[in-house]
Amino acid sequence: MMKLVGLTGGIGSGKTTVAKIWADLGAFVMDADQTAKTLMTTDPELIAGLKAAFGEAVYTSDGSLNRPYLAQEAFEKGRVEELNRLVHPAVYRETDRLIGVQREKGTPVFVKEAALLLKHGRPAMLDVVVLCEAGEAVRKARVQARDGHNEAHISQRMAQQKGLFEALDPQRDIIIENNGTREELHQKARAVWAELIS
Repeated sequence: MMKLVGLTGGIGSGKTTVAKIWADLGAFVMDADQTAKTLMTTDPELIAGLKAAFGEAVYTSDGSLNRPYLAQEAFEKGRVEELNRLVHPAVYRETDRLIGVQREKGTPVFVKEAALLLKHGRPAMLDVVVLCEAGEAVRKARVQARDGHNEAHISQRMAQQKGLFEALDPQRDIIIENNGTREELHQKARAVWAELIS
C-alpha cells in the first residue's frame, strides 16, 4: 500500500530539503506550486478558465503565461481567491492522476509538498501530515542566504503566511523541528521516513 503524505511548512522551514531527502530514499514528491505553474500552460480546462476570468492578455502570443499581468490582476486587484478557485481543482485533478501512476509503479510513499496544504482544512486523501517548523530568525537568515532577498521582502512573505501554521495543531501528525544544522535535519528526515515506511 502506497502511503500518501502531506508535507508543509513556512518559507525557510526546510520542507524542500526534507522532500529532496525523501525523494532520494524512494518517495515520489509532487511540488504543488511547481505543478500549478506547469498546469497553467498545459491544462486546457485551466487555460480556458484563466482566459475567461482574466482576459486573453493572461497569455502571450506564443502561449506562455503572462506572469506580470496575472500577478497585477490577481494580487494588486484583490482577485487571489478567484485565481485559486481556478487553479486548485486543476492541481487536485493532477494529484489524483499522479497518485494513480505512482500506485501502479509500486512507489512506497507519495509526498505532496505545499505551503498552503492545510489552508482549507486537511485533505481527506492524506494518511499523514508532516509539518516542518523553525524559529522566525532562523528562517529569515536561511531565506536571505538562499535567495539574497532583503529583510523587508522576506518579512512581507512571512507575513502572508502568518497564522497559517500556528493553527494546524490538530491537522498535523508529525513535526520536524528544524532549528539546528543541515546534518540534524537529515537525521530527523530519515527517522520520519523510517516511520512512514514501517
